[in-house]
Amino acid sequence: MRSLMTAFGVFWGIFMLIVMSGAGRALENGVMDGIKAFATNSAFFWTEPTSKPYKGFQRGRRWNYKNDDIQYIRDNVKEVEYLSPKLFGPNANSGDNTIRGKKTGSFNITGDYPDFYKIDPWTPVKGRLINEIDILHKRKVCIIGERVAEVMFEKNENPIGEYLQINGVYFQVVGVVHPETRMNFNGNRKTESIMIPFSTMQQTYNMGDVVHFFAVTSVPGVPVSQLEAKLKDLLKARHKVAPDDVQAVGSFNIEVEWVKYQGLFSGIQILTWIVGIGTLLAGVIGVSNIMLVIIKERTQEIGIQRAIGATPGKVIMHIVAESVFLTVIAGYIGLSLGIGLLELANMALDSGSDEVFFRRPEISFNMAVGAVSVLVVSGIIAGLIPARRAVSIKPIDALRDEGI
Repeated sequence: MRSLMTAFGVFWGIFMLIVMSGAGRALENGVMDGIKAFATNSAFFWTEPTSKPYKGFQRGRRWNYKNDDIQYIRDNVKEVEYLSPKLFGPNANSGDNTIRGKKTGSFNITGDYPDFYKIDPWTPVKGRLINEIDILHKRKVCIIGERVAEVMFEKNENPIGEYLQINGVYFQVVGVVHPETRMNFNGNRKTESIMIPFSTMQQTYNMGDVVHFFAVTSVPGVPVSQLEAKLKDLLKARHKVAPDDVQAVGSFNIEVEWVKYQGLFSGIQILTWIVGIGTLLAGVIGVSNIMLVIIKERTQEIGIQRAIGATPGKVIMHIVAESVFLTVIAGYIGLSLGIGLLELANMALDSGSDEVFFRRPEISFNMAVGAVSVLVVSGIIAGLIPARRAVSIKPIDALRDEGI
């Protein structure tokens, strides 16, 4: 019973190491799955009220990007690979904005350029994406997310070619699309999005030449942080914003966020090892203590072995083997149960929503090998200290210790 209770410490240490490592990996998989398809060399720009007066304009001036900024950026910033303006229509918080017969819904409405799908990828489930011809001819077409199709159409109905009334204007559905990332600038589910051509939205809803948002990627070999700083300076100068106004141009840099995520998950894995090894170390100390007690109770036996010719090496090997056996068996059970629990969690998560941020709890092959190595080394250490103490006792003293 004493040995079993001591072995439980080893079991619990390796079990916690596996479960915590798997949970950390699941969180990493969930987050990375949501952004890995996103262009990591991308940045996004929007406008904010100015925080400083400049060239006759007062502090707090509201301003917007314009259509001619698109060509100006393309002509003057050679570091830009893809450039896509974007418009935001009334969102889902503004009430029902989409009607089809007796069905109504509240969805995210955006005006897009085809290049945006190279930055934030969408995959057509049916039909196609918005293309350059749609932009050129200002076609009244739209592509819809999967949730929009579920709400506005019957289960076996094909949405392609059908019409939706969006904010009072009819648009033909040309595609049902699935988002490859979960990053959404509207704050709502991406599957609840309706996207129409950028030029069509401007003309149909009398938006003039206003641009709400720019998405850009840098050419290979150029850090997007460098492009971000250059574009900010250019846009400030072009729209008469103070060069030192840090508030007027809002931006979001995926490259920086990607590095932050990688640092975060590396830290989680390191913390997992520290906590797991610490818990395992407590169990190993328990094994070492129980081996000391066992040796004390078997002092006469060790003395007899030494008296009839057993070498110190054989005595040490016998004690270490016993310690390793106890540690490895307890650790193997903890390892097996930990992996089993992760597999059960994985099966449960597979049946869940695509929106979850916790996916595929797992441990790597290196982690499994590392855990087994830690078990063997721990067993050796746990038995080596008591074994050295055992062989340090002279045979005659060992026999006398038992009253013989």
